[in-house]
Amino acid sequence: MSYREGRFWQPDVTVATVVVDGGRLLCVEEHVQGRLVLNQPAGHLEPDETLLDAALRETREETGWDVRLTAFVGAYQWKAPETGRHYLRFAFAAEPVAHDPARPLDEGIVRALWMTPSELRAASDRHRSPLVWQVVADHLAGRRHPLSLVSQLG
Repeated sequence: MSYREGRFWQPDVTVATVVVDGGRLLCVEEHVQGRLVLNQPAGHLEPDETLLDAALRETREETGWDVRLTAFVGAYQWKAPETGRHYLRFAFAAEPVAHDPARPLDEGIVRALWMTPSELRAASDRHRSPLVWQVVADHLAGRRHPLSLVSQLG
């Protein structure tokens, strides 16, 4: 039954941050479905959480870094071919503020690492999804919107 026949379409809502320092990008290496993949700090929006709060939380949980959000990069839609799940990703630009190297990282995260854009692009076969590079490419192209575009309900 399709959503047009009475079933609601419910995409997974996720957030991601493009954290840049000295021309390098903060990335995570994580185990997903038996593969070691690369991603931005990213994760699911939780109930009663704002998109901005989710981006800050996910970055901290996956990397140990506290960041300051500086801009909204964009909203992205993607359907995973292996599972058919739909994702709606809200991406933000951020700058690092403080790091806690003793903070345990989320389950599945192997490590946080800094990569140049060219290193990340060269590892495209390891990206968790095509959104990893698309978000970075948009950021590098200067795509930035005020954070005020993202409503703060909550």
